[in-house]
Amino acid sequence: MLRTHTCGELNKTHKDEEVTLCGWVHRRRDHGKLIFIDIRDRYGFTQVVFVPSVSKEAHEKAQQLGPEFVVKITGTVNVRPEKNVNLGIPTGTVELCANGLEILNTSEVPVFEIDDEGDVSEELRLTYRYLDLRRQKLQESLKLRHKLCLTIRNFLDKEDFYEIETPMLTKSTPEGARDFLVPSRLNPGEFFALPQSPQLFKQILMVSGMDKYYQIVKCFRDEDLRADRQPEFTQLDMEMSFAEQDDVFDLTERLYKQVFKEVKGIDLVTPFPRMTHAEAKEKYNSDKPDTRKEGEDFAFVWIVDFPLFKYNEEEKRWDSEHHPFTSFYEEDEKLLDTDDLSKIRSRSYDLVLNGNEIGSGSVRIHKQDVQKKIFDIIGFDEEEAEKRFGFLLRAFKYGAPPHAGVAYGIDRLVAILMGLDSIRDTIAFPKTQKGNCLLTDAPASIDAKQLKDLGLKQS
Repeated sequence: MLRTHTCGELNKTHKDEEVTLCGWVHRRRDHGKLIFIDIRDRYGFTQVVFVPSVSKEAHEKAQQLGPEFVVKITGTVNVRPEKNVNLGIPTGTVELCANGLEILNTSEVPVFEIDDEGDVSEELRLTYRYLDLRRQKLQESLKLRHKLCLTIRNFLDKEDFYEIETPMLTKSTPEGARDFLVPSRLNPGEFFALPQSPQLFKQILMVSGMDKYYQIVKCFRDEDLRADRQPEFTQLDMEMSFAEQDDVFDLTERLYKQVFKEVKGIDLVTPFPRMTHAEAKEKYNSDKPDTRKEGEDFAFVWIVDFPLFKYNEEEKRWDSEHHPFTSFYEEDEKLLDTDDLSKIRSRSYDLVLNGNEIGSGSVRIHKQDVQKKIFDIIGFDEEEAEKRFGFLLRAFKYGAPPHAGVAYGIDRLVAILMGLDSIRDTIAFPKTQKGNCLLTDAPASIDAKQLKDLGLKQS
């Protein structure tokens, strides 16, 4: 390594040690004979002083330094006088007296200051995301995200789950938002779709005998965007065989209890309260109620017993409230053959945190005849059902076990934990509200040869 320590590591215990730091020049203050800089890396800041009597060469080089220069500095750790101690940072009791300076790279003057106080437009921030990501708050957000995912993986490994990847190129089965489509060069005129979720694959994994599956996975939806939506987002996806709703709730509550303890140092109270969809609508006029009281900062509630169907006034037909693979209560099965399907309760559930839906799941349909019945109700005749979901229906012929699952939004959870208004600040390289990447200028047009290779024409 070019360095012996990080910029957030030094303290009084390192007094008189010869050390080497590497990082970016955060600030420079020229006091004539003395030059002070703050050197920064992702771990923190260290104050460095250049004194001509210690090293004339290093002092002269320090006069060339500008903001965001990348430097390597060698020196001796001094304990600061009591009056100069900075209690605001972990390294505030010491400073590095430099005897060597190497400029590893220069920098143009940044288009905005690298601190968390400046009021910078989001357009500028996303265009120069590599500068924006140097800001402490964004680095803390990505650090928390990493710790969250690590905690999840460790917990689920102990619960005997397998992390299994599912395809990014799959079949278009539009039953929710619009799909992102990918033309196939080897099959002209045909298209893959990017998955809106691994829903069908995880159900097939249960048919395959995998028993407990999870994945921290990218999902894609071509829909209108807002602060808590992105065209590509990340979710924790889970599925279990021979499981009921209470099994999913118990696992989830233990998972979140561990997550909040390790990531935020908070002891959550479990089990989480439960509220029916009808109760939530009546009491809060919302299916994602904010149940916080004065002073738990974090209030979880399960919303259960959603209606299985909703009526589509525009097309005069019934649609699935969640998705067509959701099971229902046995005592409501007799209502499937009536004209009013609004009273049929699904075995689905949402987890709501502080008025935000952070997860959704259900006990799944696992019998072919029941699944066909649901497809028929929502307007998929046998031919259409076979065309869209034939592979799932075929799988159900070969001993599909009862199974249940859930998916939780990682981006939204990190935003809530960090107190952020937008999930874009939890993602390293997000899209704008118009679905653009300002850093790379994507999406972009492609040349005529690429279009020809794909069998496409410019409109």
